[in-house]
Amino acid sequence: MIGLTTYLEQATTGVWDVSAAFLPEVYFDAVIRAGGIAVLLPPQPANPETVGRVLDALDGLIVTGGKDVDPARYGQAAHPLTDQPRRDRDAWEDELLRAAIERDLPFLGICRGAQLLNVSLGGTLHQHLPDLLGHTGHQAGGGVFGVVDVVVAPDSRLHDLLEAPQSTVTVPVYHHQSIDRLGAGLSVTAVTGEGVVQAVELAGAGFGVAVQWHPEQDPDDLRLFAGLVDAARGYRAARSTPNRRISE
Repeated sequence: MIGLTTYLEQATTGVWDVSAAFLPEVYFDAVIRAGGIAVLLPPQPANPETVGRVLDALDGLIVTGGKDVDPARYGQAAHPLTDQPRRDRDAWEDELLRAAIERDLPFLGICRGAQLLNVSLGGTLHQHLPDLLGHTGHQAGGGVFGVVDVVVAPDSRLHDLLEAPQSTVTVPVYHHQSIDRLGAGLSVTAVTGEGVVQAVELAGAGFGVAVQWHPEQDPDDLRLFAGLVDAARGYRAARSTPNRRISE
């Protein structure tokens, strides 16, 4: 049972124009095809009791992409091109991540999910990559995903998940922000040739992986989703056997 966080945005369908929670099908389709059961998690009041009840029912968590994290969470004023904050979503996903880490629930962060993980653990973000790089290659705009080559650390879980014979892989991207100062316990496991962080992992976690790219955009590549589902299956088995360690 894999929970996926969702967007709360204004949406139009038929005669209706309403605030709605939604998630592109490619996310939960990837979970289902990898052997998991997808459960959508709309933003809601982020109190420990609610989060605990939600995570009690899950075997894994995916924090999905979306709007920029509120820069006030990492002590910065907003860049002119930073999105208007979705504070309800920030708070909800922050609590989900913190509680997931505490109970060693397997989790995967995707794009915004990687950035929020870093911020939740005390890190910061570059708010607008073109200011640093001089180009918009990581987010061309118009909803069109670009591709970048990333170098994956050979001794990382990510490298094992990708089963790549070489250290460089090509991935789909759509982001104008990226991880700057690392949060506590995180290590960088993939970067572009220009040094943009593209993946991090949480030390000591049974499965704590986050990527800046969008693996859901490649329907033929389920490796990260399959890895999460496998870890979730192990978590569920360990949870049903009280004397067995979750991390085993």
